[in-house]
Amino acid sequence: MLTDFFLQLRAAGIPVSIREYLSLLELLCSPAAPTSTEAFYHLARLALVKDETRYDRYDRVFAAFIGQLQARAGGPDIPPDWLVQTFRKQLTDEEKAALEKHGWARLMEMFRERLAEQKERHAGGSKWIGTGGSSPFGHGGYHPEGIRIGGPSAGNRTAIKVWERRDYRDYDDQQVLGTRNFKMALRRLRRFARQGAALELDMPGTIRGTAEQAGMLDLHWMPERHNTVKVLMLLDVGGSMDDHIARIESLFSAARSEFRHLEVYYFHNCPYESVWRHNSRRHGERIETWDLLRTYGEDWRLILVGDASMSPYELLYPGGSIEHHNEETGAAWLQRILGHWPHAVWLNPEPSGSWQYRQSIALVKELMHDRMFGMTMDGLEQAMRLLSK
Repeated sequence: MLTDFFLQLRAAGIPVSIREYLSLLELLCSPAAPTSTEAFYHLARLALVKDETRYDRYDRVFAAFIGQLQARAGGPDIPPDWLVQTFRKQLTDEEKAALEKHGWARLMEMFRERLAEQKERHAGGSKWIGTGGSSPFGHGGYHPEGIRIGGPSAGNRTAIKVWERRDYRDYDDQQVLGTRNFKMALRRLRRFARQGAALELDMPGTIRGTAEQAGMLDLHWMPERHNTVKVLMLLDVGGSMDDHIARIESLFSAARSEFRHLEVYYFHNCPYESVWRHNSRRHGERIETWDLLRTYGEDWRLILVGDASMSPYELLYPGGSIEHHNEETGAAWLQRILGHWPHAVWLNPEPSGSWQYRQSIALVKELMHDRMFGMTMDGLEQAMRLLSK
């Protein structure tokens, strides 16, 4: 049964060896054998995956493999009550336009009132916390400015707050396809110096020394050339950034190969008081942004990558973050970051023609002092040229 799993991992580019596969089979026959799907997931990952950057690929293969097993067994038996959203109310453009935006303070007040008053489930309505309707509270419906609770986005992406724990995946830095053009653009941001031990043959020095020794070979060595530019990347992840995963992974992979000194952290929508290195552990292993400011000097080049598509409240209001209560506004943190790293650019994967329709993009662009560039060859070259000054 597990042979298919082994072959699928290999096909996904995860270098699983026969020995590691046999070790997993031995563990499954031992007293340490897992008794649940989750335990098998962790045991197989421990035995078969040696590099954390391949966890995302492993997750995708594992999910597909378990799905195949469930399909063969007739699928999971899910009680109908679990599928809470039974329908979605269809609104006309006129009905959508008539829905009122309440503003940040009033919306929070109304939410507290609903929590205190509501006693039963509602669906398709316009007031209570529910699903499929036009209420500003719930999920699966439509409202131009609401709070999404307990379910996935219906595709409108107009929520200004999300009341749920969301898990994101790290970008894959082993992505190969589509990285060549990114590499060519990133090479504009290079400064070489010879560092380390003398391991590279100095051909001009060797020729000159040999001539001076009347033809006796006189080898000269010198340190290798290395790109000395130090780059700090802050990557937006989750939400609307899911539409751009392939391009961000290509950029990330190209940066890994081009910059010897590269540090990468994640944020969601806007950098606030903390960032994280691994999305799978972002709820428990946060790094304070103040620590970043103390760790990386102003000689580092800062590249922020995100679509800057969010509610303006996230930038302008304390507590406006879509996921948590932030004591300071996103704009305050962005200004503090730019004050510390004067060599900074923002790369936006959204087509530049749509920037004018997003208020938040205009705000971020202004905060960045117009140092926002599209993820096109021309945009990347302009950004790298600015960072190289």
